[in-house]
Parts: sequence; structure tokens; C-alpha cells
Amino acid sequence: MTVGFVAFHYPAPEYVEEFSDRVRQVADILRSQPGCLSARPWVTPGNDAVVSTVEFESQDALDAAFTATREQLAPITVFDERERKPRQVHYLESR
Repeated sequence: MTVGFVAFHYPAPEYVEEFSDRVRQVADILRSQPGCLSARPWVTPGNDAVVSTVEFESQDALDAAFTATREQLAPITVFDERERKPRQVHYLESR
């Protein structure tokens, strides 16, 4: 069973491009990890949200990737005043 997540970020309008770049950086880092099947950044058509989708071959691989990249991801993924509302993260598993 594969696992993954979809994360919705809601940056203020002036930070959409910056958040798009941040999500792209996270995707690049996660794609370099063993077991990562996909990691892609998205932006909704109205620029209301920056979205990341990530898929790993197993929960163990996802957990290992987050452990291995914790320090690298920390400065990129911090929540701050540039986001107009809290992010939403939905974890997924294939069936």
C-alpha cells in the first residue's frame, strides 16, 4: 500500500510565488529520498492556494524521509505571518 499526503497552503497574495518556490524545494528534497514515488507542487487556478502532493511506497519510507530531512525542511516549512490561514494537511493511503 502506498501512502502520501496533500498539503494546502494559503499564502497572502503577495507571497504566492514565494510559497510556490518553497513547495517546489520541499518536493525536490522529498523526491531525493528512497521510496518517494512522486512529489509535486501545484497552485490553484485563482492563486488561492499552493498545494503539494506527495506519494511514498510505504509509511516506513515516508517516516524515514521526514526523519532524514527534518533539519533541511525545517526552515522551509515553518508557519508564519505570510500565510493568511492555517495549512491543511491530509494524509492518504492507497487501497
